[in-house]
Amino acid sequence: MDSWFFKPPTLLIVLSGPSGVGKDAVLSRMKERGVSLHYTVTVTTRPKREKEVDGRDYYFLTRDRFEQMLASGELLEHASVYGNCYGVPREQVRMALAAGRDVIIKADVQGAATIKKLVPDAVFVFLAPPSVEELAKRLRLRKTETDEAFRLRLETAKREMEALPMFDYVVINENGKLDAAVEKIIAIITAEKCRVTPRTIVV
Repeated sequence: MDSWFFKPPTLLIVLSGPSGVGKDAVLSRMKERGVSLHYTVTVTTRPKREKEVDGRDYYFLTRDRFEQMLASGELLEHASVYGNCYGVPREQVRMALAAGRDVIIKADVQGAATIKKLVPDAVFVFLAPPSVEELAKRLRLRKTETDEAFRLRLETAKREMEALPMFDYVVINENGKLDAAVEKIIAIITAEKCRVTPRTIVV
């Protein structure tokens, strides 16, 4: 093989942003469009919502099982959010990368910060709302929280927006323009594949 041959790197992409910004919707559209990535499935102790499917949306675990995974080092990152625990299975990520597949992780801002310390060469993408007012409207439409929980999420989201400098890219998820957000993320991945100095991913 010629010494100049360039092989595009295998990437670990971390998609983050405040609660209610549309991370799940963006990932669902990417899957619908056949964007070839390994989409990690997070484990959580929170109750399953209506229409969610275990093993597709999340792996829903008991608190005891989650603690076992945490103690044995099975989680790449974990966070406690609004009284519930979330984590990304390390082996799931390792196996996909070893198979030559690009991996995308959905993480809250706290989780993204943890991954940044462990895997600094991952690609960090912040999904942002067009405004705080619009984010509040989206959270209201979900109708999954009490008024107190809603206020907590909104205040947390405002603080999370301050973490933007930690990320490599920002994508605004405009109203009614889900595909535009997806296109930007695809463009980011394409650009990263063309880097002369590739990122080194060690999980």
